Amino acid sequence: MRMHDAVELADMIEQLRRELSRAAWAGESSDLRFRAEQVELELTVAVERSREPGVKVRFWVFDANAAARTAGMVTQRIKLTLQPVRADMPDQPALIAGAELRDED
Repeated sequence: MRMHDAVELADMIEQLRRELSRAAWAGESSDLRFRAEQVELELTVAVERSREPGVKVRFWVFDANAAARTAGMVTQRIKLTLQPVRADMPDQPALIAGAELRDED
């Protein structure tokens, strides 16, 4: 059931992590910063249960167009809410700039 129009959920989240890190790095010297308190994703996924030893379940993420064209496969829509944090400061929300905001007076 491995579809060329799909990507594994873990790979999609890894790419999202890279893009958020790139945005934080690019905003390092900007006066305008964004606090990344939550990242909400709505995804169309299919679950593949493998009969091969060692491989259990894979979640495949489809774009909306591919999901509409996929015949003979059951898909579900799921919503993930992620809270980005920096590895060196896990108790604080991440900033998409990598620095603290100045207090407004």
